[in-house]
Amino acid sequence: MRPMDTLFSGLAACRPSAAKRPLPRPALPLAALVLAAGLACQYEAPAAGDAAGAAVSAASSFASDAISAPELVDLTAAVGGTHPPKWSPDGSRITFVSGGDLGSVGTDDGAFEILTEDLSLSGLGSLGAPQPTWSPDGRWIAYTSDKGGAPDIWLWSAVEGDGMRASVDVQLTGLSARANGLAWSPDGSRIAFSGDRFGNMDIWTVSVPDGKVSRLTDDPLYEGYPSWTPDGSRLLYVRMDDRWVDHDVIEVDPDGKNPRTVVQDRGFFDYRAGRAFASAQVSPDGETVLFRSQSSGWLNFWVVPRDGSGEPRQIAASDYDQSDARWSPDGSWISYTENRDGVHSLRLVSADGTKSKVLVEPGVGAALRAEWSPDGSRISYTMETPTRPAELFVMDVESGESRLLHSTVAAGSAEKLHMPEKVSYPSSDGLTIPAYLHRPPDAEPGERFPGVMWIHGGPTSQFDDQFRRHQQVHFFAQRGYVVLMPNIRGSSGYGLEFEDLNNGCWGHCDLEDVLAGVDYLKTLPDVDPDRIAVTGTSYGGIMTMDAVAFAPGVFQAAIALSGYGDMTDFHTKVHELQHIKLLEYELGPYPENRDVYLNSSAILKAHEVTTPTFVIQGEGVAADWRLREDQPQASLDFARKLDQHYKIVRYKAYPGEGYYVYGRDNTIRKLHDMLDFFEEFLVTEIGGM
Repeated sequence: MRPMDTLFSGLAACRPSAAKRPLPRPALPLAALVLAAGLACQYEAPAAGDAAGAAVSAASSFASDAISAPELVDLTAAVGGTHPPKWSPDGSRITFVSGGDLGSVGTDDGAFEILTEDLSLSGLGSLGAPQPTWSPDGRWIAYTSDKGGAPDIWLWSAVEGDGMRASVDVQLTGLSARANGLAWSPDGSRIAFSGDRFGNMDIWTVSVPDGKVSRLTDDPLYEGYPSWTPDGSRLLYVRMDDRWVDHDVIEVDPDGKNPRTVVQDRGFFDYRAGRAFASAQVSPDGETVLFRSQSSGWLNFWVVPRDGSGEPRQIAASDYDQSDARWSPDGSWISYTENRDGVHSLRLVSADGTKSKVLVEPGVGAALRAEWSPDGSRISYTMETPTRPAELFVMDVESGESRLLHSTVAAGSAEKLHMPEKVSYPSSDGLTIPAYLHRPPDAEPGERFPGVMWIHGGPTSQFDDQFRRHQQVHFFAQRGYVVLMPNIRGSSGYGLEFEDLNNGCWGHCDLEDVLAGVDYLKTLPDVDPDRIAVTGTSYGGIMTMDAVAFAPGVFQAAIALSGYGDMTDFHTKVHELQHIKLLEYELGPYPENRDVYLNSSAILKAHEVTTPTFVIQGEGVAADWRLREDQPQASLDFARKLDQHYKIVRYKAYPGEGYYVYGRDNTIRKLHDMLDFFEEFLVTEIGGM
């Protein structure tokens, strides 16, 4: 038995009834909270026929109908990865990442099969995506994998011939260069991609199937996301400045010569190394370029004449963020999705911007990752809700009728989950904070439960209607916790102004929104105001550390997952360039703004913490081709600092993980470990008090 399992095993057996939660009591000093762990289990189990025994056995009644951790974790999306599924050139099937494999589903009969197992791509951070992509003739599927030792391009042969089908998979490149952003030339003779073989992300091409590579660019700035003109005579790519804020779309010959700037976009910080801006798409007639921009204050799509004869213009101007735009095969329409307070709808706009149409507008849910069929008659997309993972649908564009094509949701499992409420509340300065509220299902009138503030990562991210945002929250709501998921200032989805409101003041201005959320929870009749916790992962872990350090006494329990207590660590210990770019954008260049970094470092106030805190991380296993992090220090340093000051702290690093805990078995264990910690410090009664 592992040490943490030993720590928690005694408490699990004496958990009080979730249906009989303790009523409000006076706030307890920390010493009493610590003592509670020792006193709460010092009783003998009553006899089965005893009335007290009946009450204790009723403890499990609240959770008896709850979905189990394995059931919950096994609720997975039908389509994995971040990229839209791809239609085969003949329209007969759609391919996508399925688990860690390359999956395919027939577009007529919905028959599912695994084409090749184990795409195996890890360690790429923001660049990581297998990106399975069909060749124009339907002969090959190209994807990125590190199963050869480092990230390179592989081919799966879709037809017999040349001895290729017998081996199924063939490694095409051997650059060991983080190959990504794959784009087939229109004639299928080569693939353009970006890779960092010489220390910079440059544009390359590789010929198919002989694997001959050519380097087209050598700028020290990041260059990526190539795309071809329809006739294959020119290649476009995106170059970011050193801050990852400004983007230039550049056009070159297929050999990299005769570069020309097509359009310049400014003021769009691209945390994921260019993934948010992504590829500039050329219209089927070759005349117009479609790209994503934040220059209006919202993430909208813009078009510009490719020959430079006109100015960029918004194609479907909106005060909502847009994503996943695609030209229709005939170039007459553009499909895209729009995010309205977490609900993602699927829409069309004509190429000239004069006509528009809503294809899918859910009252609740997210229609995402749309892709046109080769003949333009159908669109595939994924649909999910806070209680149901993504499933693959196909719509007939003319009739507007959709049908479910592929799902991995087991019968009856998703039905065990309950839809959250959408709420909002005012922060200390009057700013309105949107949020999701999860309540225990089937609660009795007058029952009161512990409250939990659940903070998202990013901080430039958003709680929305996607299932993965809510998946683990269901575990706690079904076991007697009221969980508030706020989109605090700095979140995406509400415009650039809202997104930048926490620049320079991490852990202070945005903490005000968290504290206002606590005040909101305390107004709810089903929340015990003396039992409030805070938790979150990544920036949510940072904010959890900030909450206990900069607002001592507010929370009765805290669980910080994969957080960072010292912001200067991003320039000394944290091995991810994307994180460094993020902090330079939001907190300023380092070391010139060292005071700002220190002001946002919770570790410097560890001596003032009064909240029992559980610090969680992965043990730091890295991909074989990357340096191992040997117990990443950021979370461990914060836990050690708390321990140095004799604070109540638990710490656990889960084996076989990077810094974040994603594995199935570890996630199941983590959920129970978190629940045990909350039960110990939020639920367990203290004898005599």
